[in-house]
Amino acid sequence: MEEEMLYVEGTSMCMGDGVNSEDSYCAEMEIEENEIGSPKNEIQRLTSEKGEGSNVVFSREGPLVSKESRRCGVYRCGAKKLKSHVVVIESEIGNKENIGHDRKLTKQDRIDLGRLFQGAVSSHDWELAESLILLADPQTLNDTLCITLDSIWFLSTQQELHGITGLIKKIIANGAYDFTRAALRTSFLASCVSACQSRTMSLADTVTVMAQRLHERLQECNGDEVLKAEAGAKVQKFTEWALKCIGFHSRCQGNRERVSHNSAIEIQLQLSAFKTFLDLAGNQLTGKDFTEAFDAACFPLTLFSSSFDPGWASGISATAIQGLLGMLVEGGADNVNQCFLEASRFGSTELVRILLQDLSVQIAQRNSLDVDVDLALGFASHYCKIGTMECLVEEGNAIAFLGPLMRAAERGCMQVLQWFVNRGCREMELCLALTAATSSSQVDVAAYLLPHVPQHVLAALSIEILKAAGERSGGSLDGVAFLLRSDFLGDPAASYAVADTIARSDDEAVAPELRAFLQEHWSEAAFLDGLRQGEEHYMNLVRILNWGGSPMCIRDLPGPLKVAIAYLPLYRECVAAGGSLFSQRLRGQLVEAVRRLGGGSLEGVGQGKELLAILEHHLPPFLVNTHSIG
Repeated sequence: MEEEMLYVEGTSMCMGDGVNSEDSYCAEMEIEENEIGSPKNEIQRLTSEKGEGSNVVFSREGPLVSKESRRCGVYRCGAKKLKSHVVVIESEIGNKENIGHDRKLTKQDRIDLGRLFQGAVSSHDWELAESLILLADPQTLNDTLCITLDSIWFLSTQQELHGITGLIKKIIANGAYDFTRAALRTSFLASCVSACQSRTMSLADTVTVMAQRLHERLQECNGDEVLKAEAGAKVQKFTEWALKCIGFHSRCQGNRERVSHNSAIEIQLQLSAFKTFLDLAGNQLTGKDFTEAFDAACFPLTLFSSSFDPGWASGISATAIQGLLGMLVEGGADNVNQCFLEASRFGSTELVRILLQDLSVQIAQRNSLDVDVDLALGFASHYCKIGTMECLVEEGNAIAFLGPLMRAAERGCMQVLQWFVNRGCREMELCLALTAATSSSQVDVAAYLLPHVPQHVLAALSIEILKAAGERSGGSLDGVAFLLRSDFLGDPAASYAVADTIARSDDEAVAPELRAFLQEHWSEAAFLDGLRQGEEHYMNLVRILNWGGSPMCIRDLPGPLKVAIAYLPLYRECVAAGGSLFSQRLRGQLVEAVRRLGGGSLEGVGQGKELLAILEHHLPPFLVNTHSIG
């Protein structure tokens, strides 16, 4: 992987050791103040006509990092250096005579002030941070609110909790108002922090995994390729901001390669700080804000889920995100089930597990917002997410197997089908799945299911199975032919009788195509027609032998060659058909052929193989062997 991962207005932001300017990136990354959304919205908008389904932009141009900061790494300069910058900033702002809430800082002033504020927060210099708040204009106050709120997921002591909550109170008291942006941004970051605490991933690994999963998810979305590329770039940039922010705070804590695992006490402190923010925001945060924040918190977990440790959702690393989701639902988020279904659809098993056991689900249930585990099982099975299916059944108690089972049979998804069968399905569910596979001409699936359906069920429902399969066949009756050839009732007479009954039926519920197919190939009339065709074929051969004008006298050929000329096409058609039973038409022709060859009368319905063996005995071995090898 190349060292330089991302450029923001000419400033290299990499995960390596050689660039200090990345340390300021978490302070500089800003969300567009007029257009707030969550990362998933960028993907969802692709499904809207012309991409107009969402008004979301994740980040605007990051402020330039000065040459001075690139040389010295401004967050590593120490308290004296920071305070000297404050004096300069304070002097510059004072000279512009912008006093009070009406003042508006220049872009460069906001950049410098935000950078210094981040440095003060990271070094826990609460006095310096508070002095910078007094210099901020309203928009810069919103920026400092985001920076402070982002820092709560890295605090570890009661003293740090007191300092950060004090800053949040002071920033809000001085006029910060963009609670929506702060809530969405910190929810997304908190989720990334929890995800990155998996022991299997370093921060550099996380960037790679995120990019790969994001690409896979976009490929699964419909929409214009240009819009997909734009959405992917925005989401990736936003996620990389979060990872660089995590990397910066991890280095401040002395962990260069991985995110340290928080203790239960530290997590409680972090959640307490977030609760303080929600209390201070009060009714400034709407139900829609909580809903979007919940979505923002869930989204990273769908990207990282494939790299989580087994049981991650039950460990300490997931405690913070569980508490966060619970507070968001309590605040008014109403999209728990939507996120649950999407996590199931994308195979985000650990997120599914979190939502199943989370306090947020309990709160949602009280608000009549239950998660639908059975519908989620349908999504997971449709996209062949076996691990998620296991979780939904074992931990979510999903029991509605029939719908997913039938859809898997219709699509021919053998892996999902085998999973359901091995889990244990009711007899009727298996019978309906067999019908679905038959109607869709999924012969391999039907062959797998047939032995699992008890014979008494097949016998009782045989006519309905064939009728339903014919009705939904979509033009192909290969599945119906397979059942009959397989002697699906385990009794040749019974299997032939069912086909004949439907062929002679005047029931309007029988599809015309099915009736015509059975009349032509599987009815008693078809057997008689086969006998007639066999007799006509024999008479034609006799005429050729007696009156044919061919220079080669067929009468003088060896017997096996004469049989081959007469019956090799019929033999090959029977072999190609396969199965335990031949169609009645083929059986009639075989009976007549064997009779003409002196094999006796073998008209028993279960004697198809014996008939074919007699015919094969009269053919030249080299023709039989050649066909068998081919």
